[in-house]
Amino acid sequence: MSSALWAHGVNENDKAFIEGASGVNIIPYMYLGAKHMVTGYDHLLFLAGVIFFLYRLKDVGAYVTLFAIGHSTTLLLGVLLDIRANPFIIDAIIGLSVVYKAIDNLDGFKTWFGVSPNPKAAVLIFGFFHGFGLATKIQELTLAKDGLIPNLISFNIGVEMGQFMALTIILLLMNIWRLSDSFRRSAIVANAVLMTAGFVLIGFQLAGYFTQGA
Repeated sequence: MSSALWAHGVNENDKAFIEGASGVNIIPYMYLGAKHMVTGYDHLLFLAGVIFFLYRLKDVGAYVTLFAIGHSTTLLLGVLLDIRANPFIIDAIIGLSVVYKAIDNLDGFKTWFGVSPNPKAAVLIFGFFHGFGLATKIQELTLAKDGLIPNLISFNIGVEMGQFMALTIILLLMNIWRLSDSFRRSAIVANAVLMTAGFVLIGFQLAGYFTQGA
């Protein structure tokens, strides 16, 4: 299996650039941030689950904004304040966020446990973990102190730009699917697949923790 499955990280070319760059590099860091989000399968799976049953753009905007606030906060503070945690554990929690959203979409919490977690609070809290997951990977690199803050802000802006682009594509495909007669019938299967993907992510991260990161 590709090493990318063990922890969503930074590829060698991007790593070489980050560790070799000095000074303010706004455009390159914005590009790297957008690239991370567009290729971040864990983030995209979670966002797909979040918007699965959201039909109004107002609701989509509210949830995505909460996710962005959480993601941005821990990405910036995690690096700037050097708050550290095992990346495999954080990424396992990110996988758990995908499982949570699939169960929530299936109304599983109310059916199985008789409770309904606050969906907006959950998106914000898991957003903190998604941002911290990237912060743990950036902490493994040697970043130049010169221009650190503007570069991190640029990276974060890129992440949000990438999120917007990816979300636009997901929404377009989702809306086309919703127009078909099969949407309601296949929604349960789709969320079961989403839940399975989340468990697979958790399994890979825990395997990485016990074999490499414990």
